[in-house]
Amino acid sequence: MLKRLIEVGVGGITIKPGDHVCAFYRGATGRDEIFLPYIARGLQEGDKCICILEIADRVEVVARLEAILPALDRVADDQLEVLDCTETYLREGRFSQDEWFEFLDRSVSAAIHDEGYGVTRGAGEMGWALRARPGVEDLLVYEAKVNSFATRYPQIWMCFYDLERFSGEIIVDVLKTHPKVLINNMVVENPYYVEPAKFLARLKTVV
Repeated sequence: MLKRLIEVGVGGITIKPGDHVCAFYRGATGRDEIFLPYIARGLQEGDKCICILEIADRVEVVARLEAILPALDRVADDQLEVLDCTETYLREGRFSQDEWFEFLDRSVSAAIHDEGYGVTRGAGEMGWALRARPGVEDLLVYEAKVNSFATRYPQIWMCFYDLERFSGEIIVDVLKTHPKVLINNMVVENPYYVEPAKFLARLKTVV
C-alpha cells in the first residue's frame, strides 16, 4: 500500500490510502465546493479520478473543473471518468452489491495495474439510494463493506450525502459506516464508526 498522505483539495486536508470518507453538505453548491477541488487536486497529483454522480454530464463537469484547473485540457483522456448512477450503482434499474463490487474491482485494478496510475480517487454521490429501486435498501451493508474494499488498492473513496435530502435517521446510520467524516472543511475521525463485521452483525439482529 502507498505510504504517502493524499491531499483532499479542501482546507489543506490530507488522508491516507485506503480511507473511506463521508462528506456532508447542503445542496448542489455545497457539493461542488467539496467535489470540484477534490477531483481537481487528484488530477493535479496524477491520480485516476472516478466520479459517480446522480446525473452525470461529463462536459459540464469538465467545464466546472476548468474554471479552477485551467490545465485540464492536458489531462490524459483516461484519467477522468464521469459516470451516471444509472450505469453504475443502478445498472439495469437495480442495485446489486456483488455486481457493483465486481465493477469497482475491475475499474480500480485496471487503473493501477494496466493504466499505471499510482492512486485511484473515487467520488460517489449517494442520492441514488433515495430512488425506489430494488436493492437500495442494502445501502448501509454496502457502505460497511466499502471499508474492506478500500484497503485492497492505493485508493481513497469519498461518499457525498446531501443533508437537505437524507433523513437524520439515515445519516446516523451512515456515520456508523465511515471511519472519517468531512464537514465544514475538516476531516475528523468518526467516534460513531463501527467496525464492518460488528456493524453487519448488529444489522442482522435488527432485520
